Amino acid sequence: MTGLRSRLDAGKVQLGLCAMYPSPGIIERIGRDWDFVWIDSQHGQQDYRDILETIRACEIAGTGSLVRVPWLEAGAIGKALDAGCDGVIVPCIDTIEEAKLAVDAAKFPPYGRRSYGARRQIDLHGRTYADTANHDQLLVVQIESPAAVDIAEEIAALPGVDALMIGPDDLLLRRGISMSQPRSPDLLRSDMERIATAARNQGKLAVGLGFDTAMINLNLELGYQLIISGGDVGFLATSSAAASAQARTVVEGVTVTAAKPGNGPY
Repeated sequence: MTGLRSRLDAGKVQLGLCAMYPSPGIIERIGRDWDFVWIDSQHGQQDYRDILETIRACEIAGTGSLVRVPWLEAGAIGKALDAGCDGVIVPCIDTIEEAKLAVDAAKFPPYGRRSYGARRQIDLHGRTYADTANHDQLLVVQIESPAAVDIAEEIAALPGVDALMIGPDDLLLRRGISMSQPRSPDLLRSDMERIATAARNQGKLAVGLGFDTAMINLNLELGYQLIISGGDVGFLATSSAAASAQARTVVEGVTVTAAKPGNGPY
């Protein structure tokens, strides 16, 4: 059993980092601060080799790894799982039929039709990795439309679906809400509650996002067990802007006499 799965089975809340840039070195450095890393190959910049190396970096850092594949496509799902991640996130699941296709791709029989033969899994864990893979490697389906929210409990009830994840931005857009409005408890509470309730009623996990105290508290109140609470994009942009602003306050108004041409050593 993987570390992430065992911690979830023990009921522990797990905090996640979203990784959108193809930089395993970032994960080696800061991955240990988090319980799992959400490797976003849907909207992030990772290709397969980046995913593979980021999973390896997660293992070095001692943190879990969940790969969001670009779309509902069996090849991409199987390839991510074969690379050794702790689970896959499949975006934009709107119907029971789509959820069943995700199960087919992510799970070995009797639940699905995942193809056996993962090179890395066999190299690391032997040919019996498939005996526990259906439990050890999570299938997270992402609920991102009002139609999907309406059938969230039916999706959660499918054998092989391990967790439901809210897709807050797409849900807001599909409800006619502009991206100029921040994710807030008032805007998301209803959808978050329905998704979490559906997961809980079926004995499944709920995955949410909470980048500030109010949203983290809402996730906890509703029973979300995996909460993405940081991201490489935000850390890079915020820290860079803060460092630049601090440095500029020091140099503001200072001028330096330029060297005159011809006075240098060359």
